[in-house]
Amino acid sequence: MNKKIQSALISVFYKDGLEPLVQELYEQGVTIYSTGGTQSFIEKLNIPVIPVENLTTYPSILGGRVKTLHPSVFGGILGRRNNDTDIQEMEQYKIPQLDLVIVDLYPFEETVAATLSSSFSGTKEDAEKQIAEKVDIGGPSMLRAAAKNFRDVVVIAAKKDYLGLATLLQQQKGETSIEQRKAYAAKAFEIVANYDVAIAKYFNQAASGSFLESVTNPKTMRYGENPHQAAVFYGDTSELFEQLNGKELSYNNLVDADAAIQLISEFPQIISNGIGTEGVVFAIIKHTNVCGVATRSTVKEAWDAALAGDNESAFGGVLICNGNIDKATAEAINEIFFEVLIAPSFDEDALKLLRSKKNRILLQLKKAPHQQQQFKSLLNGVLTQQPDEGNYTEWKEVGGRSSSNDENADLVFANLVCKHLKSNAIALVKNKQLIGKGCGQTSRVDAVRHALAKAKQFNFDITGAVMASDAFFPFSDCVQMGHEAGITAFIQPGGSIRDNDSIEYCKQHNLAMVITGLRHFRH
Repeated sequence: MNKKIQSALISVFYKDGLEPLVQELYEQGVTIYSTGGTQSFIEKLNIPVIPVENLTTYPSILGGRVKTLHPSVFGGILGRRNNDTDIQEMEQYKIPQLDLVIVDLYPFEETVAATLSSSFSGTKEDAEKQIAEKVDIGGPSMLRAAAKNFRDVVVIAAKKDYLGLATLLQQQKGETSIEQRKAYAAKAFEIVANYDVAIAKYFNQAASGSFLESVTNPKTMRYGENPHQAAVFYGDTSELFEQLNGKELSYNNLVDADAAIQLISEFPQIISNGIGTEGVVFAIIKHTNVCGVATRSTVKEAWDAALAGDNESAFGGVLICNGNIDKATAEAINEIFFEVLIAPSFDEDALKLLRSKKNRILLQLKKAPHQQQQFKSLLNGVLTQQPDEGNYTEWKEVGGRSSSNDENADLVFANLVCKHLKSNAIALVKNKQLIGKGCGQTSRVDAVRHALAKAKQFNFDITGAVMASDAFFPFSDCVQMGHEAGITAFIQPGGSIRDNDSIEYCKQHNLAMVITGLRHFRH
């Protein structure tokens, strides 16, 4: 059953990306309630907003610890629109219906990480106080309430969904379906669950002393990226994988393994989208870039196709597969030199063969890490950001024709692969096999040249292949180069002031082009 959003409660920590959604709600005539900094943000947009205090008749108290914990807020979220008793009580106590709840959670894990960084100058007590204040109470409660009442309420729990909801409301004139509300509810419950697990893990470690122990007794690596660099690892990989063979993991091994696991974790999305992958995915990683990847019906076929993509760069790489390694595949893999092989399982005879080289690292993957935040140290500080999740936020066919079913499957595949190449990045895919890539280039034209040259170097027929770009095409030159080489379909996020140059070229030459609305820079 479709329902129209008429009122919204917005209270978020991260406000970047919020403006288009707020603007859309305003244009739809939605009544907006908000708190504190979010209220100020909306007011600066010259958009009417009602303070939550007007509902609760209480100001924000206890240093902001209590703002929304009130029947007027939770009644508005939890009230069932088809329950006469609920409706009567809401009218009796003047509780407005809240149709949309947009709430994110305090940055708990980021705060814990910040107190461990070298730039933190406070005491242990200071750290504990800062961490405690980032244990969100009202946020998870509102998210759970809104998700519970998904039949009547839309819930948005992360900033990555702001744009998607704005687009949806624009297309559906302010209405949402029960399936859409249920999907958003599932995301909210997952985010709250992971948040609670992170908090529980911290307090369990702190209570047992293992948290401080992990800080004061970190794992010293043999060396860093280069032999003259000292390196230390703060963390525990035992929940993620078991090492079955080989020497101790190095700094570079960990970096490449992380890139490999991030990549392989993407591909179930293709299955869930219903566009294409039957069988398994095999990938080869070199210096965190994908140099070969393919999906096929068997592990051996996937390996052969991945290696064919660039058997030169595969030397000394990190290999990863989402299927069981059998003896036939092990025999093929055993013919080349590689550093690490990661897979969820191995046949015994395959394992015996692969263990024939004592330094070869074999990792049995238990699960992929769930990262709520990513960290990078620089300039005497730490940058933190949410992971780059998802493949596309829209699928807009803007070329001279719509992509065919085969092109469609390859475009989805190519866009995911491109996401895991260093920028500027171009990926060429044909039959769900990476046949050429350009990565880490200082111009997009150079990335296209490099990708085409790689495909030709390994004798691939480019005719009918697709091209993915991690960012927009600033001019039509990249599309023209691809077309002249045989590319028939393109996928890119769009957003250039000259998008129309590439679009018009595709229209003139009967080429498919998809705009995704989601850029995938990787530095």
